[in-house]
Amino acid sequence: MKKKLIFTSVFSLLGLLVSAQEKKETAKEKWKYEPNFMVGVDALNAGVSFFSDRQLFQGFISSKIKGSIHGIVEAGFEKNIYQKNGYDATVNGPFAKIGAFYMLAKDSENEFNGFYGGAKVAGSFYNQEYFSIPIRGFGGSSSSISLPASSQSSFWLEGTIGGRVQLFESNFFIDVNMQPRYLMVTSKQDEVVPMIVPGFGRSSSKFLMGFAWNIAYKF
Repeated sequence: MKKKLIFTSVFSLLGLLVSAQEKKETAKEKWKYEPNFMVGVDALNAGVSFFSDRQLFQGFISSKIKGSIHGIVEAGFEKNIYQKNGYDATVNGPFAKIGAFYMLAKDSENEFNGFYGGAKVAGSFYNQEYFSIPIRGFGGSSSSISLPASSQSSFWLEGTIGGRVQLFESNFFIDVNMQPRYLMVTSKQDEVVPMIVPGFGRSSSKFLMGFAWNIAYKF
């Protein structure tokens, strides 16, 4: 009788251990990352580039990581000029951003539809040239100097608040978002703060607001 009880207890314990292990494996399978990608291009800024001094071309790749969390990488190129208050400068170069966002509200039938918020770190390595920089002389006189072309770098933090909506029943989406930006670190040429940073905008102010209207495709 005792042997039966012992065997019964042992097998019951083994059954519980196996069951627990199976539950763990099942839970791990639920957390497994399944490759999924959405690729988009900023149609608004690309279109405006044909009618303004600012030529901005940018796009993104995002992927759902887990639950409502999505990772995102953005990259682009900007060419621009700055002619204001006696300054005359040109700038051009690439930029990149990496971060994540959280789906704050999503469609029950399509988890990629909805509103989101997140943050990114960004940086740009670019070329700039100053044709004119105003300087004040004695007695209120004014003149200007120029600086040769040089390579510079800047880094900033960027928030993102926006929404996505599927176009009919296709794999295409419209993605619209606002991007509050704060310039953290920037190099200087002869102690002159850069007037424009590609991907950031006019850096005469450390805080700027960006906007993007993207056409995206989900693979």
